[in-house]
Amino acid sequence: MIGDHLSEFGGLPVFEYTSPAGMAAEPDRYGRRPAPDALARLAALRTVRDYAWWLGVDSYEPEEEFREYFASFVEEADTALVRAMVIGASGSSESPEPGAPARDALVEHAAAFTGLESLFIGDLTAEEQEISWIHQPDLAPVLAALPWLTEFAVRGTGDPYMHEKSQLGLDIGRHDALRSLTVESGGLPARVARSIDSAELPALENLELWLGVDDYRGDTTPADLARTLSGEAFPQLNHLGLRNAEDTDLWVRALAEAPVVGRVRSLDLSMGTLTDEGAQVLLDTPVFRELGKLDLEHHYMSEEMEARVGAAFAEAGVEISVGDRQEQDGDWRFPAVTE
Repeated sequence: MIGDHLSEFGGLPVFEYTSPAGMAAEPDRYGRRPAPDALARLAALRTVRDYAWWLGVDSYEPEEEFREYFASFVEEADTALVRAMVIGASGSSESPEPGAPARDALVEHAAAFTGLESLFIGDLTAEEQEISWIHQPDLAPVLAALPWLTEFAVRGTGDPYMHEKSQLGLDIGRHDALRSLTVESGGLPARVARSIDSAELPALENLELWLGVDDYRGDTTPADLARTLSGEAFPQLNHLGLRNAEDTDLWVRALAEAPVVGRVRSLDLSMGTLTDEGAQVLLDTPVFRELGKLDLEHHYMSEEMEARVGAAFAEAGVEISVGDRQEQDGDWRFPAVTE
């Protein structure tokens, strides 16, 4: 799931920016793409709007400071034409605030990126950093500095035991342009879920949350997303993803009574731990069969129940995904991405 860097984002192919200093130094590119040759780099900089630009430094021993590296991109590129950007590591994972350099650079140079529509922060692979070890700071200032942003995604929520100052913050408040919001995590803290649930996002159409496990601070419950589940929070919501859950059955029971299910077209419960118990709730609740699409990939249903669910929803005209069946190990069931 996070074994490779993004190759596409915002509908554009990803191209990694290498600064002049980086080209000259030929750094060790652990976990990174091969450096582009000089001609490819020059050609990409001449057609800035055709790419989602990837910017990041080594997560262990950065070969250059992210602030100077980012400033170099601002100087070289016609930033007003940049439509999508992907941020990798912006500092050593051992620093007090590993994600702060990216946040600060984005806020400092926000006025230069008037065409930026899509932003992903935290594109680190498992080889570079396990998802539960990706430390993000308060990123609400980034959204405030980019009021025209339409798509925002972040990977990692931080670990207060290792980095007290690096705990993801998303107290967004109001953002009128945002249409898609994604938080990928091995454990979604309830405080982050509540800040999203209380946000005013009148244009939001797509919300995807990776809930994760309690061992990695994933203590979000349906009560923490009360406004979202009621349908009150986001009137334009068309797709809801409650993925990678430690107890998908719990969320299915909550969704069976949630008005939001009757309003969205697509529901994604993939990467989770759905069992026959939760699947029976899906079968017994008519509102789920009114969906256009239902994703249950990576589940713990029996073969018989998997077939029943697939047939029932297909017959109802729902685009259903029920593959990647997992075998339970004793009493243990695990979502797809934890550590």
